[in-house]
Amino acid sequence: MLIDLLATRAFNLFCFTLNFVRIYITCTYTEEIEMCAGNKLWLFTKKSITGALIGITVSDRYASIATIRGSSMHPTFSASEVGLSGLLKADIVLVEKFCLEKYEFSRGDVIIFKSPTNHRQTFAKRLIALPGDWVQIPESSDVFTIPEGHCWVEGDNAAHSFDSRSFGSVPLGLIQGRVTHVIWPPQRISKVERKTASERCSPQ
Repeated sequence: MLIDLLATRAFNLFCFTLNFVRIYITCTYTEEIEMCAGNKLWLFTKKSITGALIGITVSDRYASIATIRGSSMHPTFSASEVGLSGLLKADIVLVEKFCLEKYEFSRGDVIIFKSPTNHRQTFAKRLIALPGDWVQIPESSDVFTIPEGHCWVEGDNAAHSFDSRSFGSVPLGLIQGRVTHVIWPPQRISKVERKTASERCSPQ
């Protein structure tokens, strides 16, 4: 399932911050330092820089939000389509990143990760297997072991999911966080539960 983690916006914000830091450093070594310090616009800029740095730090190390669209994780997430109207229907989720420090994941977690075949794409899938686990490919007799540093992911809506059954195991380094809660729309606010393989296959 393709999701939008606002990566482009974060990158632009980062560039904006670096540019104003450069201006500040230049200003401190000119005779106009007093004018800069007294300028209301400059004071606003400094506050903006501080807020941006805090926001980037929180998003990078602790938590962020993501918009999930598509049908591959239905019914865990709503099966909305991409588009302006779809934005209002899509689930917005909270993604925690503490798990990335030591790759502390559990089977059944919903994770956010970069596509191993196209790093411009980001997906949300269910974590099925961890390094060393044995996996049997659905509708096949092939059984293999997940290599070290990799995991196996699948969508809850298997019939409409582009996942490890298509692109293979996913490097742990591509994981960007674990989905913990749906925070929008209001009627869908809830905790995202961990589900085992048997629970995923049970009738909804």
